[in-house]
Amino acid sequence: MFSVLVHCAPAEEDLLVAEMWEAGTLGITEEPGGFRAFFEDGTHLENPEGRLVRQEEEIDWAKKSRDSFEPVLVGNRFFLVPPWCADPTPDGRIRLEVNPGMACGTGYHPCTQLCLEALERNIKPGNSVLDVGTGSGILSQAARLLGAGLIIGCDVDEQAVLVARERIGFHVYVGSADAIKSCSFDVIVANINATIIEDLQPEFARIRKAQSTLIVSGFPEGAWTCQIDHG
Repeated sequence: MFSVLVHCAPAEEDLLVAEMWEAGTLGITEEPGGFRAFFEDGTHLENPEGRLVRQEEEIDWAKKSRDSFEPVLVGNRFFLVPPWCADPTPDGRIRLEVNPGMACGTGYHPCTQLCLEALERNIKPGNSVLDVGTGSGILSQAARLLGAGLIIGCDVDEQAVLVARERIGFHVYVGSADAIKSCSFDVIVANINATIIEDLQPEFARIRKAQSTLIVSGFPEGAWTCQIDHG
């Protein structure tokens, strides 16, 4: 067995984790400044700058990977767990299950957790919610659990859309916010990156209802931040 140690900026972590799963990793564990991905065969592993490949002793990779994803309390309402966790949901919490590695959006990233906290503060029962760059669909699922009405998700990654559809149904499409009609959503959430969010600002302004909330995250300003705009 071989492993590759990936040191990366926090903004790159979700994409690189998804890259490792697509490459056939057997499991992933967190390490200081990045993560380590395990592979059965190391002959195909490249060793670009910032990645260290080594041969590993035989380990129970499945257990090691599972053990790295423990239940987490997020905000005041969510109880984030992987699907194999049997821990009971604490009183007053909403159980939010996510399978790490299926698509971007494990729920364990600081930006995703900030978005979950923002959603729990801002979604009102029956709100229409647009999740731009939905990834695994975790934010859309959270919106549903919080009582949102119409929920639409979109992503440019076809595989991510397939994963998200399993979570929230067929109201997920391949594409971006330019396919949405004007003045149609109460809440828009976009956990992507600063460049894409800046490019999408005109679309967000067009899509939002007169009284609406825009939640954007996925960019560092000294630390991970989530910005909320009430229109």
